[in-house]
Amino acid sequence: MSSETSSETSSELSPTERTTIKRGRARSRSDRAELVDVLASARICHLGVTVDGTVRVLPTVYGVDFDGPDLDGTLYLHGSVAARSLVQAPDLEICVTVTVLDGLVLARSGFNHSMNYRSAVLLGRPRVVTEDAELGRALDAIVDQVVEGRSKHLRSHTKKELAATVVLALPLYEASVKARSGGPEDDDRDVAAGGVWAGVVPVSECLGESIAADDLTPEIAVPQHVLALSGGR
Repeated sequence: MSSETSSETSSELSPTERTTIKRGRARSRSDRAELVDVLASARICHLGVTVDGTVRVLPTVYGVDFDGPDLDGTLYLHGSVAARSLVQAPDLEICVTVTVLDGLVLARSGFNHSMNYRSAVLLGRPRVVTEDAELGRALDAIVDQVVEGRSKHLRSHTKKELAATVVLALPLYEASVKARSGGPEDDDRDVAAGGVWAGVVPVSECLGESIAADDLTPEIAVPQHVLALSGGR
């Protein structure tokens, strides 16, 4: 599917039987913009894949091209050509999950404690990226997912580096999104009983002041895209 076609995707998620949320339906989200929000907000995903008959769930970085060449856009995963989890994945269905934690919901009973979050699950059979130009774009997208705008400050990928790396592309088509917001949902009797504090503790990512590499020459200043990560520090 061409990127021109994929950029004209519906504003609604296209659920399949596997991505139709059956439990907690009130927290399901059907707008594709909410999938974009989750994928754009996180830096790490978890890849579920079967390796040699054993299911493994592995944390890894990822990149996204919402106008990519796959159905409804493309999520990219990368690793060493020796990584069996990626080498064996194209022959199997995989699952990728991304979660953003927004708050700790403290209720008046343990049963009603919860968390505010945004979460996406993507399913499908990935393809191996083989064309050098797409490989380069995919690796740049992965770098920029970690630090926005970083890739344009770096040298180009070498052929040796590309040869040592496997990149998988997963369509964004088969996806589901769930989210929770707001305060605790306590039982009326617990509210009436009083005596216990209830509320929400917001959670957000905090990045510290950048630390220069030991071999960095003093005349190279911290670039703006790095300063922006920690509020200019």
